[in-house]
Amino acid sequence: MTTMNAAQRRAQAKAEYNAFLAGCPSRQLLDRISDKWAVLILCALGGDSGPGRTGETSAQADGPRAMRYSELSRLLAGVSQKMLTQTLRSLERDGLLTRTVTPTVPVTVSYELTGLGLSLHLVMREVRGWAQTHMGEVLAHRESHEARTS
Repeated sequence: MTTMNAAQRRAQAKAEYNAFLAGCPSRQLLDRISDKWAVLILCALGGDSGPGRTGETSAQADGPRAMRYSELSRLLAGVSQKMLTQTLRSLERDGLLTRTVTPTVPVTVSYELTGLGLSLHLVMREVRGWAQTHMGEVLAHRESHEARTS
């Protein structure tokens, strides 16, 4: 029996991740990153939170930047303080963003994407853009479906 070093064990575990299997930990990650607040936080920290961002290229975005908790709270209309805090903590735990506390009066807390978070942001930006671009079509299909099934 051969022994494996740490890199070989990680490579084997990575090859075994299959989200179609009930016990696969990647399902938990998919659940986390498919949450609307997680997507919107990633997009905001990625710098594409302004109006008219649909269909832009990566060169057109403002670029990743750190944001204070209060900025995120104002930007994400409808998010409760509890949900924002929980989502930020989860994203930090998963290594997608960093939390920096500055000892000022009052204390300043800011959040910024990590390299891992930035790579996910690029995907989430596309998903968000797709949703914004095709929402009219989806609404028309919903109306059509309701008319047929009612």
